[in-house]
Amino acid sequence: MKKHQKHAKLAKPETGHFGRNELALVGAPCGLIQDLADQVIGHFSELNITYIDADHAFGDSEVAKLNSNLLIDKIKFYRHDQKVLNAFDKKIALSRQDLILVNGNHFEAQKQLVFVHPKKEASLKKRLSQLTHALAYVICDEETKPFDWLINEIGTKPILYLKQVKEIADLVKSTIKNPPLKGLVLAGGKSLRMGEDKGQIDYHGLNQVDYLLAEFKKTGIEAFVSCRTDQYQDYKRITDKFEGLGPYGAILSAFQSDPNAAWLVSACDLPQVNTETFKHLLEQRDASKFATCFYNAETDFPDPLITLWEPKSYMRLLEFLGLGFSCPRKVLINSEVKLIQTNSLDLLKNVNTPEEKDEFLSHQKD
Repeated sequence: MKKHQKHAKLAKPETGHFGRNELALVGAPCGLIQDLADQVIGHFSELNITYIDADHAFGDSEVAKLNSNLLIDKIKFYRHDQKVLNAFDKKIALSRQDLILVNGNHFEAQKQLVFVHPKKEASLKKRLSQLTHALAYVICDEETKPFDWLINEIGTKPILYLKQVKEIADLVKSTIKNPPLKGLVLAGGKSLRMGEDKGQIDYHGLNQVDYLLAEFKKTGIEAFVSCRTDQYQDYKRITDKFEGLGPYGAILSAFQSDPNAAWLVSACDLPQVNTETFKHLLEQRDASKFATCFYNAETDFPDPLITLWEPKSYMRLLEFLGLGFSCPRKVLINSEVKLIQTNSLDLLKNVNTPEEKDEFLSHQKD
């Protein structure tokens, strides 16, 4: 008998206990962990980093059992206190962070820096099951060596000393990887002004959808066609799940398909876009922002339809949708994005009418 599935099975972001990139500092007194976390954060002014700890108002005791958690973003000097944070609250609050450092004496994280401190051996042994992906041993006292039982249990690891803050920061930074990239050709519009499917117009010897897919392939990017259910049935496609929202719904549908990828989106009515455009976006990419996009000098706004949207923008787009807005440009204007320049305004010029199409094709012949 087939098991009844009550809810839709959705692809989920690959997060740990708190976020996409999290690291526990475990095995030393809490004050020492806090000091090192503060120093490491100081090496990453370009990233969004949050340090997570328990409320230490009751001293260095097992305060993880208390219903009080502390979230501090040292870069933005933002502090958020909430009496109770459940697992969902934590991931929502931290969805835009590039790195989350955690006091491992109280909370678990996907990866760990294991401190070797003579006074914390017994405490560390209690947390052995949490040491699932240790990056290195951090020696707190130069006369101390990694405990024999620790090496026997989790193996040899690189050894760093507490004073080697830069080396520790470099190791931490090496764990932060740019999300994988996929391409999306927006071809789901009804082309009412054009009077024919804009994705099927031949500007370069191929219909525009095939041309953009070929340009993505040259750049080494796996690409999909965003369309309605009755379109492009023989293509790798992502059909609209958020109907009636135009490009906004297409971008959200792509993220629903794969929330762990960044999506390089190109509309099919931008015939000047090509491999060089994609390469320029990739070279200028800043994964710590919500998106990397072109500044349109003609409109004085960012252009949303040839844009590299990072995974963290998925929740941002949903937040704006929840506020009643479905304009991707509005999201870019009101979010932290990397704005880049283009040498030619023609790159961002849409072709939406027969007259504009004829004008473009006549220039192509010149």
